[in-house]
This record gives sequence, structure tokens and C-alpha cells, in this order.
Amino acid sequence: MNALQPDLCACGSGLRPVRCCQLDPRTLGPAAASRHLLPLVDQAIASHGRGAVAEAERLCLEVLELAPGQGGALAILYQIRKAQGAGPAAEALVRRLVGLDPNNVWATQELALLLFGKGDLAEAEVHARNAVRIAPADPQSHNLMGMILTEANRPQVGEFHYRRALELLGQRQPILLANLAWNLKNQGKMAQARALYEESLAAAPTVLQTLLGWARMEETDRDFARADALLDQAEAVAPGHPSILLHRAIVRGRTKDYDRALAILERIERQSPGGGLGTNELLEKGRLLDKMGRHDEAFAAFAAGKRKNVELSGTAYMAEHAADLAARLKAYFTAGRLRIVPRAKPVEAGPRPIFILGFPRSGTTMVEQTLSAHPKVCAGDELTFVHEIANLMPRMLNSPLAYPEALADLWMGDQCEGLDNLRDYYLQRVRQLGIVEPGATRFTDKMPLNETHMGLIALMFPDAPLIHVLRHPLDIVLSVYSNHLTHGFYCANALETIARHYLLVMDLVDHYRREMALKYLAVRYEDIVDDQEAHVRRMLAFADLPFDKRCLKFHENKRYARTASYAQVTEKLYDGSRYRYRHYLKHLAPVIPMLEPAIARLGYSVDG
Repeated sequence: MNALQPDLCACGSGLRPVRCCQLDPRTLGPAAASRHLLPLVDQAIASHGRGAVAEAERLCLEVLELAPGQGGALAILYQIRKAQGAGPAAEALVRRLVGLDPNNVWATQELALLLFGKGDLAEAEVHARNAVRIAPADPQSHNLMGMILTEANRPQVGEFHYRRALELLGQRQPILLANLAWNLKNQGKMAQARALYEESLAAAPTVLQTLLGWARMEETDRDFARADALLDQAEAVAPGHPSILLHRAIVRGRTKDYDRALAILERIERQSPGGGLGTNELLEKGRLLDKMGRHDEAFAAFAAGKRKNVELSGTAYMAEHAADLAARLKAYFTAGRLRIVPRAKPVEAGPRPIFILGFPRSGTTMVEQTLSAHPKVCAGDELTFVHEIANLMPRMLNSPLAYPEALADLWMGDQCEGLDNLRDYYLQRVRQLGIVEPGATRFTDKMPLNETHMGLIALMFPDAPLIHVLRHPLDIVLSVYSNHLTHGFYCANALETIARHYLLVMDLVDHYRREMALKYLAVRYEDIVDDQEAHVRRMLAFADLPFDKRCLKFHENKRYARTASYAQVTEKLYDGSRYRYRHYLKHLAPVIPMLEPAIARLGYSVDG
């Protein structure tokens, strides 16, 4: 439509730019000024209700041309564009609704759900939180919070909101039970999740998403026969559904039946109306081809998956934000300043953290599975608390400055114990989430890219072990490229941006190590593969823990790792992923010159 009518807004709403994305809200008149248009709005609502979409659309466009702030017309046009799959237009319209009426709970929920659907969890959470503030007794507001926090790797808090939604509903709604089951699965509470899936399916036996979620849970719990049986049930509900086929391909991949898994993905591609695979299917196809030794085809699938993700999500590497944060951290954390900055007191009682640092796909999940196999160590997984503290710091220190500059307020008499308060906030959040099991004295925190805030961590926990997992940079870049990840300012969609962010973070690590005293241990993934016991002993000794032979059998650790590595860490230690980059040298050629200095500095080389 816009190609034929270039005077219309590029978002696809059907409105002129000055009545849409270029609208100046200050030009909008009061609501009373558009009262004469209410009969047209009522007609649009009635037309939409009886399925006369074209008529409803025409009426809405007519109203909004005259009164672009008319809420009823915006709401109907939003629903029409959403149903048409016109994502940018729907987003523009619902954003205007929320901007005009911040207390409109329906519009706020819709915006949160739309952002969740496109993978923008950070902004989706902002609006979902506002929905809870507006309507704390609305089950949908809490359900949205549960969905978003579960996918944002904060399932413990998400569980609270799901249970609150069930309480407010006053009934065991099957979809909510299935949502809660998925949440519990992400916490590794498989028995509880299974019971909820059984209850949900008994009440509503033909809900496809429930069957798929349960099948995925059984796959992660290594019961592949049960997963297949559930997918058979799903097939009876929706024969040939692409999501069922994708799940079957994943199960076949877990059982190493790669040819069959690939054939299933090719069937999805043949059946696709658009003649192509989605992001997840393409990346899964690439990983299967990689395991089959078909490396050129694998890389082509990875590249196609990344292109598809950019097309659908519109996300791009936030290079300026990343560079600005790194520059400010380096400017603040200097030896001269750190000589007079106070440190938090050591943790005197209770469990203490072990920070496992490392770029995504460097081997941090394997190290966490190894350490948490020790009876004195619990796996905290990807704890967001350091990032929360960085964001909350201005308020917690009563500072007008942002992080890290807000740390300057530690020199004030009323904030001289500020770091103790920040540390206690972190430990309180650990207690609230019930991370530490009875008998444990340590817990792990392996939030990806926590090394960005290594200076802050060392101020809050000066005695905490910082175990930094290193891996060949080319293997890291390749592995990040072959998975769907959002960490690192959305750097994962292109080889060049992955490499740029890797170098930025490693430069920060070098800076921290030069400027301040750290309890720091670098461990290379490849060295663990070469001599597992020696390096497991080294890590345990560094964390002041006695050696325990169970740590050598991390693949027997029954906890579920909530990362892209969940399948790999259920297998014995193997060297198949070590130096995998060698198969992709020609594809990695654009980033090799960028990474060569870091490769040499870390003691690696580029081998064909």
C-alpha cells in the first residue's frame, strides 16, 4: 500500500506521517474537541464487531485524520493491524494509546505483549510492571509479568506472579497452569512442573502449546520416549504443525539421529507457505549440519537464521551504548580513585558467591555444572542482581549521578556503608529466591558478561572468587553466531558485532586487572578438556573448597541448566567443540584480523 501511496506513514498504519509516527503530541486538542466524531467511532466498533474489517478500517482512518488522538479509533485500528500481522503499525498505534492514556491497562498490557512477542524483554517488562501498578488485582497483568520474567531468566520472581494470577482468578485455569509448569521447568523443578502439566492437560487436552511445553520439558529432562509420546498427542491435535515438527527435530538431534532430524526440518521448509524456515529452525538446522560435518551448509543456515531474526525483530547492536558504558567504567575504575574508595566488609555468615565470568558460549555453563556437583555448592545460574544494583545504585546511594559515577557518593558520611548495603541487597535477593539449599556454603552466579561489572563486584565482595572462563575467541564468535542470544547489547546477529563486543569486554577485563586488586583466576576451556581433574582441583582450591570427585562427572548433575548449553552439559566431557572454528576459517575471515591481537595475547593461534 505504501509503495503506491508514498505519502502514507512508513510504519504501515494507513495514516499520513504527520498523523502517525511524525505526530507532535503537543498539537493534539482536548478529548472534548472530537466529540462530534463519536458516532463514526461507534460505527467503526460495530463494523469491526460483525467482521466488516474494511469498513471499520475506513472509518478509523477517517476519524484519525481529523483527530489523531481519538482513543476508540486508535484501539480498533490497532486490532486490525495486529490481526493483519502489521507489526510496526500495530506497535506505533498502541504506543500512541499508552502515551495518551498511561492508565489504560488494556493498551499497556497489549504493548507489553507485543514487545514480548518480538523479543524485547527489557521494554516489555517496563510496561508489564506498569500494568501491575495500574491494575494490581488484574490476573492478566500478573500473567504478563510471569511470562516476561520467566523468559528473562528470572523464573523465581515469575513464579510469584503466576501464582498471584491463579489466586486472583480463583480457579485453576489450564493455560495459567501450563505457564507455571514451564516456569518451574526453567527452575529445574521437573516433578512439580510435570504434575501441573498433567493437571492442565486433563482439564484441556487439546491445547497445543501445553503439549509442546510438556514435550520440551521431557526432552530437557532426557526422557525422549515421553517427549515423543506427547508429540504424538500434539500431532493428533494439529497434524503437521511446524512447531511439532521442530520439537521432533530437536528430540532426534538429542538422540543423535541427525539425518532424521534434518529431514524433519526440510519437511517444515517444504510445507511453509512462504517457502522458508524461521530463525529457530534455521539455527537448529545449522547446528545439525555442523554435527554432520557439512560446514559450508551449516554456516549458510546460521547466516540465514540471523538475517531472519533481524528482519522480524529489528534489533541491532547497540554499539554506542556499549562503548559509552565501557568508557565510563574505565574512567571511573582507576587505581588512583580505587585507593580511597571503601570496600564492603567480608560476608561473615551465610552462603557466599562464586562468580563465574565469561563471554556467552565460552564454557561457563560447564564450569557451573562442575562446581555445583560439589555438595557445598548450589547453582545460582544467571543471576541478574549485579545488573539490578547498577541500575538501582543512584537511588540506593541517594546520588544524582548514574552508575558508575554514583559510587562517588560513598565518600559521603551518610553513605560510607553504601557498599555494605549494596552487598546486602544482593544477598537478600539470593535468600528471597531460595537459591541456596541446606548444607551449602557457596552458590554460583554465572550471569553472562558480569565481567563488565567486575570492578563493582570486587567492591561489594572483595573476597569472592572470580573464575573467568576463557576460550579461543574464534570458537566463541562462531558459537554465539550459531545460537539465538540477546546478551551483550544485541551483538549476536553478525560476526563483526560479536567480535567488537568481545574485544570491548576483554579490554575492560584487562583494565580492571591493571587498576585494582582482584581475587581472579583465568581458566581456559581447552585446558579443562585436556586435563579435567587438574583444573577442577585448581578451581575448587581457588574457591577454598576441598576436592570432590563428583565434580569430574558434571554430566550426571541433575539440575537443569537454563542456557543454550543445556544439552551439551548432560554429556561426558568431549573435545568436539574445541577449535571448531577450523572448519569455518573462510567464513570467519572478516573477523580474524580484528581478533588476532586478542588471540595471541591469550596464548592461542589461528590454525587451518
